[in-house]
Amino acid sequence: MIGRFVGFALLLAAVACKSDAAKQAEAQAEPIATAWLELVDKESYADSWTQAASVFKSAVASEQWQAQVAGVRKPLGKLKTRTLLSKTYATSLPGAPDGKYVVIQYTAVYENKTSAIETVTPMEDTDGTWRVSGYYIK
Repeated sequence: MIGRFVGFALLLAAVACKSDAAKQAEAQAEPIATAWLELVDKESYADSWTQAASVFKSAVASEQWQAQVAGVRKPLGKLKTRTLLSKTYATSLPGAPDGKYVVIQYTAVYENKTSAIETVTPMEDTDGTWRVSGYYIK
């Protein structure tokens, strides 16, 4: 009986530590996402590519990124509001190498789009710095 209790207590401690790690990752990632989105909002697309994670840069060339993001964002018009919807820590995402990620979703209102969901995914890059590894708007 005591062995089961100790095992359960250790399991709870491990879950609590993971929860703290997730909270810490989310706290580190959110301001990175916000600053990166500000670059995109200002149409500083080349700078957003430069400040992105190595995984992002290896997936898309700077010129290609600039054309893609401009093609998606310009028709929407200027950003009116953006509100945090959720943030979720993950160590595994589809189509991405294992690592430390935070998937952050925002609701956004643009001049020409009254309801959009933006998903920004910062990750801990190979040098330990949090950078954006993905961006999606729907």
